[in-house]
Amino acid sequence: MKNIYRIFTLIMLGLLITPNMANAGNDDRRGTAGVPEILLNPWVRSAGWGSVNTACGKGIDALFSNVAGLGRNEGTEGYFSYSALYRNSVNNIAAGLAQSLGQYGVLALSVVSMNYGTIEKTTENSPEVGNNGTYSATMTSIAVSYAKGFSSSIYVGASVKVLTSGISNVTASGIAIDAGVQYAAGDNFEYKFGISLKNWGAPMSFSGDGLSVPAIWGTSNHSQTLEQRSASFELPSSLNIGASYDLLLAENTHRITFAANFASMAFSKDQYTLGIEYGFKHYLMLRAAYTLEEKGTNDLFPDGTGIGEDGTTNINSGLSAGASVCVPIKNKKNDKEHLVTIDYGFRATRVFGGIHSVGLTFAL
Repeated sequence: MKNIYRIFTLIMLGLLITPNMANAGNDDRRGTAGVPEILLNPWVRSAGWGSVNTACGKGIDALFSNVAGLGRNEGTEGYFSYSALYRNSVNNIAAGLAQSLGQYGVLALSVVSMNYGTIEKTTENSPEVGNNGTYSATMTSIAVSYAKGFSSSIYVGASVKVLTSGISNVTASGIAIDAGVQYAAGDNFEYKFGISLKNWGAPMSFSGDGLSVPAIWGTSNHSQTLEQRSASFELPSSLNIGASYDLLLAENTHRITFAANFASMAFSKDQYTLGIEYGFKHYLMLRAAYTLEEKGTNDLFPDGTGIGEDGTTNINSGLSAGASVCVPIKNKKNDKEHLVTIDYGFRATRVFGGIHSVGLTFAL
């Protein structure tokens, strides 16, 4: 068994040292994938840490970066989060529930919903705004996740997500799969490594009555309905490789965690993230991270208009930060301590004032 651990560690270290072997960033494919909303982290703790927790994520908060971290959950966990994007023009709501099954692993159900607000309708015959009512665009992801620890060092997990995106009369649906592995080593498991594959699935396409239009056949007066075919689009898949180290001080009262992550993006530029988190026991956590994006050979914004003036195309400027405050509540019946955690996360953006997220977690 020890040999298996050593082989696994060597493989992980090799991938970390030579990330170009897994480099999938491609300027020619940039922007051609659909449902980009699933690239936005809805869980507040990891979002405020730049999603750098591929190696050390735990519980529901690990679902975005590496589902294997779900296997480290020891009881019942409930999570609710709300994110206001781009001066509250877009709202993202997420909720999750995880339950430990003991030696059989951990099972979780999560729902993520993004709403773009109310948009004024315009038509070809009535292009004036305000005369045609309104409509709303949404994206919903419902996921069932399972993870299991095969020892105190190795955790494996997978998620199946049902995706739905569109408006009232045009929608697209599909299924995406996430999978990941985490490995911990050291006397206090302070060394952690992780790898995850995200958003793997078949292409999606839009369909619905909104793609049908009335038309006159030839020179006759005969009217019939013609349906336009929507082109299919790929899911924005990615491969993430991460590592972290816990510096434990004063008999584990204080913890400083250093984390790094490499994201090989199939339809956008690759990203490198470095993060640091301070923890006082499990009562207070402060975190910050910075993400670097590879510069493309074909800059979409060569005129220096704000986005892309340094060769990047992601709206995020790279900086993220957050904090968590945990309130312990004792159960008088069994003297067991439960935790209620309030989370806050911020992701800086080049325009629109950044992304603010708040969350509430119950650990029973």
